[in-house]
Amino acid sequence: MPLDPICKKIISDNTEYFSDYGGKHYYFCSTECKHKFDTLEKSVIRLKRSLSEKEKISFGKLKRDIIKPGICTLCGACAASCEYITIKDGKPELVGPCKACGVCYYQCPRTITTEEGLIGSFRYAYAAKSAIPEIQGQDGGVVTSLLLYALDEGLIDCAVVTIRSEEEPWKPIPIVARTREEILKSSGSIYSHSMTLEALMSAVKQGMNSVAFVGTSCNIDAVTKMQRSSYGFLHLFMRAKVLKLGLFCMDTFSYEGIKAVLESYGITLDNVDAMKIRKGKFEVTLKDGKEHVFELSDFDEYRSSSCRFCTDLTAENSDISFGGVGSPKGYTTVLARSAIGYEIFNEAVDNGYIEARQLTDDELERVLNLAKMKKVQMYALHMRQKA
Repeated sequence: MPLDPICKKIISDNTEYFSDYGGKHYYFCSTECKHKFDTLEKSVIRLKRSLSEKEKISFGKLKRDIIKPGICTLCGACAASCEYITIKDGKPELVGPCKACGVCYYQCPRTITTEEGLIGSFRYAYAAKSAIPEIQGQDGGVVTSLLLYALDEGLIDCAVVTIRSEEEPWKPIPIVARTREEILKSSGSIYSHSMTLEALMSAVKQGMNSVAFVGTSCNIDAVTKMQRSSYGFLHLFMRAKVLKLGLFCMDTFSYEGIKAVLESYGITLDNVDAMKIRKGKFEVTLKDGKEHVFELSDFDEYRSSSCRFCTDLTAENSDISFGGVGSPKGYTTVLARSAIGYEIFNEAVDNGYIEARQLTDDELERVLNLAKMKKVQMYALHMRQKA
């Protein structure tokens, strides 16, 4: 005898109330139960249609990210949302054809799929570039332009930034920049970790009360803890105000490692004009204009060990985040997060330092997809154990 899926009553299969869904017959005790079921299934169909326009996510991804690492909660959300998933031997199992609709993945409480979960909270997202001709920064040169605006307007006393060593080309050197010239020297990305917290402490000791701090998520997190912890230095020393400007970061590599890989291809660092990681490739532009593209796997053994555990692509604890993902070439993706970050960024736009437009949904989706790749490291416990 069939079971009414809504009220759970056992009923006769001769009932006049029934529906077909997914190739299966469902029987109901009343028109009310049938209506509730049909309404729910219409919502499921609408959800699947919406997800199909985003990306194909199969049950295999749920198995790889959540079930295999052993962090499934057995809540049954995946089974409840798909007639081809059941709970067997203490874990979800696929018992029919997977359409890769992604519904099971998006219902799971352990997956990270919301915008806030992937890239943190933000007020507005922009595609922006510098409006200052002399700036030749990474992507759109927006960080440099924003720092120049803040310095020119007296909003900051200094900026903690990273420049390249003159003695060892491309070796990162953190400095306390007080002049336009020093800020301009910091343009461009360096894919080695910079000890910027030492420079920040130096700025505070020198009596700098308003400091712009530029760093990747790990350094931004350190500043945030110093601000919020009961025993944090910046929490106890209330004179210092820090504007946190976070840089998107997927990986960093040791300086010696980058040098070794490039030299193995006959390239010396003093001949390198720019570096960029884009679309899974390590791109190097030489001073004569020639470009070389390397596989990121060439640098694997020199990748920072902490990057294997980091899940923050977009520096979520910053006031404003900046990165090359999402926006077109020559532009910077900007996530204005805090009230002060939003105000200063838009003031810089209004005063002609930066050109900006709203980030499109497709562009933001590219940021979310890369962030999802980094977030999933949180759950790949078996991968960490092998690392």
